[in-house]
Amino acid sequence: MSPNHHVGVRFYPPPEDLRRYFTTFYVTDFTPAADQPLRDSLQPEWAGMRFFDPQGPEAWVEGGETLSNIRFFASGPSSRPIHFIMPRTRMWGIGFLPLGWARYVGYNASVCANLICDGRVDVRLAKFVPLADQIFGAEQDEAAELARIVAFFRNMDAPVHADEKRIVAVHTAMIDENLTSVSQLVERVAASQRTVERICGRHFGFSPKLLLRRQRFMRSLSQFMLDPSLKWIGAMDSHYHDQAQFVRDFREFMGVSPREYAATPHPILTPIMHERNRVFGLAVQTLDRPDRDAPKAA
Repeated sequence: MSPNHHVGVRFYPPPEDLRRYFTTFYVTDFTPAADQPLRDSLQPEWAGMRFFDPQGPEAWVEGGETLSNIRFFASGPSSRPIHFIMPRTRMWGIGFLPLGWARYVGYNASVCANLICDGRVDVRLAKFVPLADQIFGAEQDEAAELARIVAFFRNMDAPVHADEKRIVAVHTAMIDENLTSVSQLVERVAASQRTVERICGRHFGFSPKLLLRRQRFMRSLSQFMLDPSLKWIGAMDSHYHDQAQFVRDFREFMGVSPREYAATPHPILTPIMHERNRVFGLAVQTLDRPDRDAPKAA
């Protein structure tokens, strides 16, 4: 990262009563160099909302429209990168676990897959506009901002979803790195394949097969981002049959080859992933367990 760029991030675990529904709450300060844009690409992830003050980024998904200066930026679960150019700004991020999506958002996740939007315009997110309006106060106060986020979700009228037990069962099985096939997933969940496919599409956004491939890919990518000295061959998940299969997945999920990705600076993702790994022991939220404990104090 250029020494003139600065990205500062602080992660906050959701309180115990919200932990099953969210990955993390986090605040980030972006200070780009005067003569260089601060640009990067989000990797595939669960759905999220990001709130900016005083201005939002320029962002786009390959083949889609470009959004500019969206201060309430929302994204569905993704299997493709979200590209962005970040101004000097401050951001609160909220990551939804699939169970949180089901309870608090409630829309069919497959319809929202790889979607980015202005949360103030998309009618599906109208109930979150009051949160966008109240996060930032007249004075910057991180503790008060976090308290507003927590209070908003605690006070939200969001009944427990009827599919909750099955969502957790699918999620718990899916993140097991020893699970490699849809048939194993179906057996572990003890439900029919049709039921597992319905749960995955409705609440996770994708088919079981693609979700398992994404897990394998993200395990590999996070290993490399934390330790590039491994090279791709050392970071590649052991369940890949060969390097060609990994390269095909890489192009599908990131739109470039592994070599192209490694040659591109990642001034935002690199520090954020290292800090997340330091705090939670996991660099990316797609690897979070739905029943995880709070991180230990540093």
